[in-house]
Amino acid sequence: MAISPLALKAYTNAIQASKNLDIQKSKKEHKTYDSFTDTLKKSLQKVNDLQEQRNEMIESFAAGEKQNVHELMITLQKAGLAMQMTAAVRNKVLEAYKELMRIQF
Repeated sequence: MAISPLALKAYTNAIQASKNLDIQKSKKEHKTYDSFTDTLKKSLQKVNDLQEQRNEMIESFAAGEKQNVHELMITLQKAGLAMQMTAAVRNKVLEAYKELMRIQF
């Protein structure tokens, strides 16, 4: 599953903007950062929320409740991109794990 360079660039820009906001906030107050596990759980929860929102939009569109195709397509793209990014991160983590398992001490 290939991720387009444009999507990857948008993702990295969003991460950088988020980091910049965190840096500005941390200058104002001392912030304790979440553990890796908490960060991972929050990220997966966001992906799950996007998938649920996608399902709700599809159902409401199919039932004729909403006729806004643009909004539906945007939601589908957001959920799809989030899932692609999650799969890409998972694949990289598995590759790193396999590489660590190959190392002999």
